[in-house]
Amino acid sequence: MRPQIKLCLTLLTFIAVALFTGCPGNQDHANTTATTTVSPPPTQVLQILPRPQTIIDEMKARGEQDSAHPVLKIVSPADGSVVNGSVVSVRLNLGGDLKGYQPHKDPATDKGNHIHVILDNEPYEAYYDPGQAFELRNVVAGKHTLRVFPSRPWHESYKNEGAFQMVMFTVKGGGDAAKPTTTNTGQTMANNNAGGGSGGQREGKDMPASTAVDIDPTKPLLTFSRPKGEYKGEEADPIMIEFWLTNAKLNGDGGEYRIRYIIDDDEPRFIDKWEPIWLSGWVKGEHIVRLELLGPDRYPVQNGTFNATTREIIVVK
Repeated sequence: MRPQIKLCLTLLTFIAVALFTGCPGNQDHANTTATTTVSPPPTQVLQILPRPQTIIDEMKARGEQDSAHPVLKIVSPADGSVVNGSVVSVRLNLGGDLKGYQPHKDPATDKGNHIHVILDNEPYEAYYDPGQAFELRNVVAGKHTLRVFPSRPWHESYKNEGAFQMVMFTVKGGGDAAKPTTTNTGQTMANNNAGGGSGGQREGKDMPASTAVDIDPTKPLLTFSRPKGEYKGEEADPIMIEFWLTNAKLNGDGGEYRIRYIIDDDEPRFIDKWEPIWLSGWVKGEHIVRLELLGPDRYPVQNGTFNATTREIIVVK
């Protein structure tokens, strides 16, 4: 091929390529292809951390309170009693070696020592002043269980003898199962009309009308305490897992029982000492937390349905 012809063909090819790539539609397509990326969903890897320094500092400022041995007594409802009507008055006596421990909400921080009050197996509500009335309203007819124990401002419970109390009572002529059970201050104790399952309620209270199953108070019993509700900012990492244990001793404390916990669809993990743990690494969104009490045979201990409890929480980053 003559050199002149070869040069002409090369120039024509160069011009055609330039015109094609210079077309607005093709240029947009090229840019879009080059800059579009797909980010994989975040992977949640949870790890146990030591007690947060903020809590250690708070404990130092509290003096002797955290070595106290508060003792609770449920004055009403009495164990085995029958309550006529839908309102149940809760009255407690607090005693023991308190070392300055008193339930009280600090108006500046909206936190403080308090008592966890649990109706049946619903998430607890905080009771800050035993000297003031605490009522359960619109309690449906049937058997019920009430559990209480004292707690610190960061919701870590006191675990001494006498701190935990439980009574079982029966309501006759109870409330409307289509409406929630509340306290006299408006806290929701149970969403009776929810129809079952966790269903998106932030505190896991989207459940059927709250009634108790038969519980043997002499057998091992697990009471789910934390986590609960929505976690924001510094409270979202780490998050504490906390529970009350009755009539059972864990492996690490010289016993034969274990706590199994499952987060979302992750592999089961275990707690072998009766103390809270703090988990770090949560990703934003809804999470399912399940706690189970396992016996020496490594199966869940049968005592009503309280020894295997699931809660839904929300982490906001």
